[in-house]
Amino acid sequence: MIGPFGDVLVPDGDEARRWAEEELSNPRYAEAKPTWFDLLARDIGRFIGDLFSAEGGGNVGPAALIIVCVVIVAALIAALIVWGRPRASRAVRRPSGSLLGADDDRTAAQLRAEAERSARAGDWDEATILRFRALARGLLERDLIDPAPGATAQAIAREVGALFAGEAESVHAAAVSFDDVRYLRYPSTPERYAELAATDDRLSRMRLETVAS
Repeated sequence: MIGPFGDVLVPDGDEARRWAEEELSNPRYAEAKPTWFDLLARDIGRFIGDLFSAEGGGNVGPAALIIVCVVIVAALIAALIVWGRPRASRAVRRPSGSLLGADDDRTAAQLRAEAERSARAGDWDEATILRFRALARGLLERDLIDPAPGATAQAIAREVGALFAGEAESVHAAAVSFDDVRYLRYPSTPERYAELAATDDRLSRMRLETVAS
């Protein structure tokens, strides 16, 4: 550590231990600590490597090696099914509430209900915003799209259009309606909301297998 006058501070034993304890108490070290599954996977990998090494392989026959490997692979598959992949290989999940520039963790059904209430009250702007969010949330809930963090309505529309080519034009128009109200402050209309809602309704009923056939 550098002192206030540029001199190097050399701590004594107690001071060095205190600095180390303070540094290791940082949460980032706890987050980086491997889980039991990570350690198990590492140990199994080492065990398999030892079996096929020149030293380990000479002590057992080929049939025994095959049986051991089959048992280990089956155990790993079962562990993956039950507990998932090791933490080091998991993708970092985005917060489920972040969608189209707003932290909103409501489900697609809840957003649609709110949009309909706004529409009955004649608030077409709010109804349009909520209904497009419902459209996006519904596709997310079904794992059909995976937009990047901060994805725009147009980016989501392009992703949806790639999945359902027949809806590419209508979902693009829905994204335009959302952007017009949300960012350009253009007022929505009953007609534009009705078109958006119809697009959302169609997409909610569509399945990839039916499109492919």
